[in-house]
Amino acid sequence: MTTIGFLHTSPVHVPTFRALVDELLPGAEVIEVVDEVLLAQARQLGTRDVRVIGGVADRIAQLVATDAVVCTCSTIGGIAELVGHESDTNVVRVDRAMVERAVELAVAGAGRITVVAAVESTLEPTRALLDEVMLATGASAAVELAVVDGAWERFEAGDHEGYLDVVAAALPRLAAGADVVVLAQASMAPAVGRVEVTVPVLSSPRLAIEALRASLG
Repeated sequence: MTTIGFLHTSPVHVPTFRALVDELLPGAEVIEVVDEVLLAQARQLGTRDVRVIGGVADRIAQLVATDAVVCTCSTIGGIAELVGHESDTNVVRVDRAMVERAVELAVAGAGRITVVAAVESTLEPTRALLDEVMLATGASAAVELAVVDGAWERFEAGDHEGYLDVVAAALPRLAAGADVVVLAQASMAPAVGRVEVTVPVLSSPRLAIEALRASLG
């Protein structure tokens, strides 16, 4: 039986990814670790801080018996990949497949990507991943970074519907002039269905599990 580990920094991700595993990897067993402190520390100390890296490593160590570990937090996704490489653990960064798709779409158009985030700590890791993918593929795209004002405050207050409404309301304006929009947080995914935008708006959860399924054969 395939066993998938999930490292979450919010319990809001649990039902989303359970549903995707049930749909795309039926029969797979799911093991979850939820640690909200990891994101709080990364926001406060930065993603290069040894305490943050150590915390991520400790949590991934709890999931090493699985066939793959999916880190659903974009802020710490780069750390999780690094820890996985160093510990020979199959770690899937939730936003990698999304960023790869975004670069493909941007290159097919005029080469413009807009990254929309709810929390500023995600911008640097997402931009770094975009740069990495473009360097590896020889692609070139102009990248705009934007934070949706007021979104994260609603998320932290538990107002998930209000959070999604604020993100959705901002999308038409932020998508203007872009060939593709990238939603930096996995939690933003449901906002896509709440508004009409004329360019592709990519979210990470489904693309990540589709990529995981392909990698597991």
